[in-house]
Amino acid sequence: MKKPISKTTRKQKLLSEVNEIELLNSWIESKKPDSGSNPMSLPPLPSNSPIGRVDSTSFSRYAGATKFAELPISRKTRDALRQANYKDMTDIQRACLPHALCGRDILGAAKTGSGKTLAFLIPLLEKLYKERWNPEDGVGCIIISPTRELASQTFDVLRAVGKHHNFSAGLLIGGRKDVEAEKERVNELNILVCTPGRLLQHMDETPNFECSQLQVLVLDEADRILDVGFKKALNAIISQLPKRRQTFLFSATQTKSVQDLARLSLKDPEYLSVHEQATRATPNRLKQTAMIVPLDKKLDMLWSFIKAHLNSRILVFLSTRKQVKFVYEAFKKLRPGIPLKCLHGKMKQEGRMGTYSQFHEKATVLFSTDVASRGLDFNQAVDWVVQVDCPEDVASYIHRVGRTARYQSEGRSLLFVMPSETKMLEKLEAAKIPIESIKVNNKRLQPISGLLSALLVKYPGTLPSLAKRAFITYLKSIQNHKDKEVFDVMQLPVDEFSASMGLPMTPRIRFSNHKLKSKKPLELSPTVEPEQSDMENALGTPREELDIGDSEEEEVEGLLRLNDTPTEREEEGRQIPDIMPATRVLKKNKLKKIHLDKPTGQRTIFDEDGIGMDPLAMLSVPADPSILDGLQDKKEEYHMRMREEVKKGDKQDKETERKRRREIRMNKKMKLKRANAEEGDDVSESEEEPSDHPSRKRSKIYFDSDDDGEREDKKNKAGLFADKSYIDHQEALALKWLGSMHKN
Repeated sequence: MKKPISKTTRKQKLLSEVNEIELLNSWIESKKPDSGSNPMSLPPLPSNSPIGRVDSTSFSRYAGATKFAELPISRKTRDALRQANYKDMTDIQRACLPHALCGRDILGAAKTGSGKTLAFLIPLLEKLYKERWNPEDGVGCIIISPTRELASQTFDVLRAVGKHHNFSAGLLIGGRKDVEAEKERVNELNILVCTPGRLLQHMDETPNFECSQLQVLVLDEADRILDVGFKKALNAIISQLPKRRQTFLFSATQTKSVQDLARLSLKDPEYLSVHEQATRATPNRLKQTAMIVPLDKKLDMLWSFIKAHLNSRILVFLSTRKQVKFVYEAFKKLRPGIPLKCLHGKMKQEGRMGTYSQFHEKATVLFSTDVASRGLDFNQAVDWVVQVDCPEDVASYIHRVGRTARYQSEGRSLLFVMPSETKMLEKLEAAKIPIESIKVNNKRLQPISGLLSALLVKYPGTLPSLAKRAFITYLKSIQNHKDKEVFDVMQLPVDEFSASMGLPMTPRIRFSNHKLKSKKPLELSPTVEPEQSDMENALGTPREELDIGDSEEEEVEGLLRLNDTPTEREEEGRQIPDIMPATRVLKKNKLKKIHLDKPTGQRTIFDEDGIGMDPLAMLSVPADPSILDGLQDKKEEYHMRMREEVKKGDKQDKETERKRRREIRMNKKMKLKRANAEEGDDVSESEEEPSDHPSRKRSKIYFDSDDDGEREDKKNKAGLFADKSYIDHQEALALKWLGSMHKN
């Protein structure tokens, strides 16, 4: 148990901190770097030069410093950096920290894995320390990250670097169930590491939550947060923050948009792109390759690549989460011989963090959307980054391959490029990205389309629907890409792509302005329920037609309403359109279908003033409003009378219907009797020779017997007794029939 700190010790500690803060402020102010300069261009400090105060009036230069110990930072921060083995600064840290410690706004751009996190964590800790911030002062710093994983990773670094400070910090991300617990404590936190959606939720719902005293705002992966997907949420957040603050924007590809900088209220920011003049925009230890792979061969190539690298950590990027789910489930059932994991924005937070941590433990293949491309620092080196689907732009490519070859480690990347996407290779080369083109070794290629078809039949409840949704969402993502020089959905081999996924039939995809047709004649099935459609498509029923419009939503949910991502909205910031299967249109109904949007005819009557009105509308409005007085009672009386008349009419109709049915039954019986009489067959013959018409078969007739018991038993079974008059009648008929035969 720790001994309580005495008042004298506390007072001495407080005085020591005040003196340290005065010293730091004097040091920073006296050796402030020139605005617009890049401290990296300055020569490093001599190895034997004093650090800090040189004499009573001067201090050492910290612009151009190469070690954290040479910076004007507090002892608490310096000790935490040393304990975490942070000694030498990276390029982005050398460039940004001198300006950030002076209180200037920063636009920092550097390659992935270059240490941008410390470049903004150290200044914000120092800012709060010099302002003597405490838990009662509320929120002092906000760090906004586009994804939960990146926010969690930043929070871990913050805990390590700021462990000697007394600031309270919290991680506010989506996917958690303890929102109410967060609301109770969020007002006591000094530093918030959060995603945009969760922060905005607290701003809207948490009582007394306010950030009027905010000192520092940080946008990590700023180009993603400033994108269209987060625009609405970010604008709502910025509107509640004070304009007088220090703002840091860090990313691998930084924005210079005047409009973006204006809405963030940046004041003379320092733009520091440490690798802008570099010969390559990606890490130097990264070996990058690309190969031309047709769309229908991508899964074959991916499977063959995994089988050839069973002892590697492989990060596989796909365009949509539906593709991630399908490829993960299908490959898991095919058992390649290496553990498989998947990561996408719709997973629960516990599952996402569990997958992220398990990927570090051993050789694993991780299928992921771009949710894993932003800022994540995998503890164990990623051996391969495989981009099965071409990235949307150069910035996305840089962020993806940045998951490997981080810091001083090495890594390799492989990009699958379709023949219609070769323009992307030219764009990568123009952006100083050295990428080597290699050829596919068809001898080592292992086709798996037949195996996928068998899987779809074996697991009809899940895989067929996943395959279809993956097919649809991929085409939709290609259609929504802005760079039409690279991405042209009309050039894709749709039938071959569908077959490569194991689908027995190719769905017809209709876009808003184009219709993507299959080479084979198509038949459209009526609208059905999602579960039925999935099952029927697995068994080869006619394809359905899906209407896909130009929308910003990423993915689809189900077949009748297809919904990419996110909680993925939080990471991807896109929305999904409604997609409805079209019903089959017969030739004779084509004209009706074509003219559905035309207005139908309507009769119009003009009143005395020449105003056109609907005939019923004119009847409903009397010329004299006084007529309406007292009509309510008459209306109810009329309704009562009409109900009684309807009841009487209903009773009469029922009685008439009963009589009609009774007459029909009697007529049928009479017809049957007449038919039996005209046949004139002998009773014994009718028993021995079965009739061709079972419905006309007569009941058996039993004549008188001396045994009353036997007669009663036969009567109970099926027969009728023939009395004396009936026998005489039958004999008369027989004589009449014989007489007619004799005459003939």
